[in-house]
Amino acid sequence: MALVLALGANAAFAQGYPAKPVHILIGYAPGGSADAGVRPLARALEPILGQPLIIENRPGNAGGVAMEYMAKSASPDGYTLYYFDSGPLTVAPHLSKVGYESVASFTHLGHVCGSGSLLVVHPATPFRSVADIVDISRREPEKWSYGTSGIGGPHHLSGEYFKSVTGAKLLHVPYKGGGPAMTELMGGQIPMLFSSLGPAVGPAKSGKIRPLAVTSLQRSAAFPEVPTMDELGLKGFDSTAWYGLLGPAGLPREVISRWTDALAKAGKDRALVEQINATGCDTEVLPPAQTVEKIRTDFAKWGRVVREANIRAD
Repeated sequence: MALVLALGANAAFAQGYPAKPVHILIGYAPGGSADAGVRPLARALEPILGQPLIIENRPGNAGGVAMEYMAKSASPDGYTLYYFDSGPLTVAPHLSKVGYESVASFTHLGHVCGSGSLLVVHPATPFRSVADIVDISRREPEKWSYGTSGIGGPHHLSGEYFKSVTGAKLLHVPYKGGGPAMTELMGGQIPMLFSSLGPAVGPAKSGKIRPLAVTSLQRSAAFPEVPTMDELGLKGFDSTAWYGLLGPAGLPREVISRWTDALAKAGKDRALVEQINATGCDTEVLPPAQTVEKIRTDFAKWGRVVREANIRAD
C-alpha cells in the first residue's frame, strides 16, 4: 500500500510540477553577463513550463554565496534553482575552502552556454599573431605582461593555461574588473589582455584593439573571424567559462526530467540562441550527465593550473 501511495504521489507531482512560480537565483548583481543570459532563457522557458520564472540576484564571493545557499537548501522541491557559472564549482575549491562539493551537493540539470576568453593586443605592439607573443616574450622575458579582470578569474586562468602550454613569458597584471582592464589596454598602458568577448566587440570594430585568438574549442559567434587556439596549433586548448542550471541535491526525478526536457526544447529555439550568443556566451544545451562530466574535467584541469601557477585567492 505504501508503494502504491508513493507511486501515486510521484505521478501527481510530475503532472502538477511546476504548480507555482519558480525562483532562479544568480550569484551576481544585475547587469552582468549572468543576468544578460538568464533573462532571455527564462522568457523562453516560461511558456514551456507554464509558470513564471522569477530571477533573484544573490551576489557575493564571485557566485559563492548563492552556491553555498543552494548546497544548504532543506527544500529540494524544484522551486528554487540556480543559474550558475562554472567558476565556483571548478576553480574556487582550489583557491579556498568552500562549503559544498561540486557534484555531490547539487542536482545538475544542464549546461546552457559557454564563453572562452579573447586574447587581444594593443595595435602598437609587435604582436600580429599568437606565435609572435610566444616568440617575442621568450626572447624578452622581463618586458611583456598581460592583463585580466582579476586574480583567480576565468581570464587569469586562461592566461596561465596559455603560458603553461606555450612557454610564453608574461607577467600577470590583475585589475578590479574587465572594464578598467580594457580601458588600460586601449590606452596603451598594457600590451595585451585576456578578456570577455562581449565588451571587446566595440573596441575591436573601431580598431582600438586587435583580437588574435579565442580560448574555446569552437569559434565564437561574437567573433566568427577570430581563430581558436586549437586552430592555431595548440591542439585541445580549451579554456571556457560556462553557465548551467542546478538545484539542491535530492531533486525528484520528475523535476529533473521536466527541466532537462524544457532546456532541450529551449535550446532549439533559434531566437533564444541568437539572444544568448549576442551576450558573448555561445549556446550549447547539454544534459545532466554531460554537465557533470564537464565539471569533473574542468575541476581537474583548473586544479592543475592553479597549483602550477601558484595562484592564490585575492
